[in-house]
Amino acid sequence: MDGSVTGGAVLPAVVHWPAGYGGLRDTIRQEVIARQLDEQISARYPVGQRLRILDAGMGQGTQALRLARAGHTVTGLEADPELLKAARESLATEPAGIRERVRLIEGDGRETGVHFLPGSFDVVLCHGVLMYADEPDALLAGLARMLAPGGLLSLVVRNGEALAMRPGLAGDWSGALAGFDTDVYTDDNGVKVRADRLDALTSTLAGIAAPLHAWYGVRVFTDGIPAETGLPAAEELDRLLAAEERAGRTDPYRRIAALLHLCGVRG
Repeated sequence: MDGSVTGGAVLPAVVHWPAGYGGLRDTIRQEVIARQLDEQISARYPVGQRLRILDAGMGQGTQALRLARAGHTVTGLEADPELLKAARESLATEPAGIRERVRLIEGDGRETGVHFLPGSFDVVLCHGVLMYADEPDALLAGLARMLAPGGLLSLVVRNGEALAMRPGLAGDWSGALAGFDTDVYTDDNGVKVRADRLDALTSTLAGIAAPLHAWYGVRVFTDGIPAETGLPAAEELDRLLAAEERAGRTDPYRRIAALLHLCGVRG
């Protein structure tokens, strides 16, 4: 297994963008990850099968709600009370049929053994969480135990091999030089957190019996834009997303993406 992804999605002429994505940078992240995740789910499960999904560290629930709308039963785990409140408020606006498929729990990914039995889920998401974990290997091992045999672990992390890109493209040469020699960066909230590298995570996933099946890059071209940048016109946004999606599955571009999306499969 070389972790490669072949083929490409055919985009519709007009994309109907879901509400709640926010600015352009977040829109690209959420939509590209959604398409990559759907590709992996479609390749593993029959069309129409209702999956049991755990979103550990779900944030405001963007992916959790999207998957519930697709017919899956989703459990969202979130430790931040404000984010959990936002997710509950979003869920409250959904039709009853969708609300009944979603369970929201206050807690974090280290507590999966408290709430669930091993093998309880077909798909486990851990998006944008690992960089804040004090013991990332233990966190991932706990999440992998929640997967049924053949289940899919979807992991999104900051790419430790691309930390020089954002400051370099912004003309911050000191920051770019520093990015070559560190796995630590400052997030948008001013918090110093850790980035991860593909080779190290490949070894970790193999060690927890969820070896890497496929991987993608996320935000190759748009990571350096200000977070508050709004969306362009629909046709321009479609082209931008098409470029990001293709770059995220194509070497060498995906290797310098801001984020990595790794998909492991429980042995």
